[in-house]
Amino acid sequence: MDAIAVPGARDVRATLDGEEDADAVVVACPPHPQFGGSRTDQRLRAVSDALVDRGFACLRFDYGPWDEGRGERRDAVNALAWADERFAAVGLFGYSFGAGIALRAAGGADPAPAAVSALAPQADAVDALETVPCPAQICFGERDDTVNSTPVAERARALGMQVRALPGDHHFVGQTDRVAAVVADFFADLF
Repeated sequence: MDAIAVPGARDVRATLDGEEDADAVVVACPPHPQFGGSRTDQRLRAVSDALVDRGFACLRFDYGPWDEGRGERRDAVNALAWADERFAAVGLFGYSFGAGIALRAAGGADPAPAAVSALAPQADAVDALETVPCPAQICFGERDDTVNSTPVAERARALGMQVRALPGDHHFVGQTDRVAAVVADFFADLF
């Protein structure tokens, strides 16, 4: 499929997986672009495949030029707006750096997504939880020594959000399909 240009001031390209006439779509935020994160990340692709298997579409996008998180958050909000114009229900997912972007974008998007799932969020995303206006899921690896998701998981539990500890490290080596099923099931239960 051809790359989709997401409207906005930055050059943001995306890929839509699944049927264009699906009732619901999940926008997927990639990991840190300065460390090779892109819409082709294997965790994003696995989540997208699991969503498509359940009848969803998935919009995986690449951030525009690096802007220390500010522009990347705007990219996610713009991708949500693009999706909202085309689908009845819109969810948001992010992995690692993208998990923080997803949580921050959920609180700043208008309209807000119907649900958000964050996989392996960094500790600095904890304050974003206070602004999330929709059902949220936080997933993290039990053996993750790359980022500390514990503060986010603890605060999410206190706020009544779904928290899932999964076997695996930060990259979920050998667990990608299991992680994808957990995330896709979260959205399928809500939509």
